Amino acid sequence: MEARSWAPRGHLCPPGSMLLAFASLLGCLLTSSQARVYSRCELAKVLQDFGMEGYRGYTLADWVCLAYFTSGFNTAAVDHEADGSTNNGIFQINSRKWCKNLNTDVPNVCQVYCSDLLNPNLKDTVICAMKITQQPQGLASWEAWRRHCQGKDLTDWVDGCDL
Repeated sequence: MEARSWAPRGHLCPPGSMLLAFASLLGCLLTSSQARVYSRCELAKVLQDFGMEGYRGYTLADWVCLAYFTSGFNTAAVDHEADGSTNNGIFQINSRKWCKNLNTDVPNVCQVYCSDLLNPNLKDTVICAMKITQQPQGLASWEAWRRHCQGKDLTDWVDGCDL
């Protein structure tokens, strides 16, 4: 019986495709390593530290409820809309008006790249959310808040958190 070698007999992949595959994998790993899914109480504490309690008349529970129903507390959440815009980060802030994506013709009111809104430290996200809340609609700018949080008893969202 003849022994077979498992060494490849030539290129299995076209030149450069291995590099492209490696770069794609590396990009996924870097993105996922920066992601964070907060717990309810962790998020409430972080938002409290940023001064969100009482901001524009909203409670921490309002903000925590919003984050849950928009992203499931996931800082890396990105949702692609039919119009080509994206909703980004823990509050799902839209690229149509608030942040800069690939489209340079958007207002970018928050003066940030949409990718900055995926950062787990939340600084850029909170600053942008505060700008959005300064609009006449306040938190009602978010459909998720209107649908799931507005006018409801939200005390459970921060109940048991050591704030």
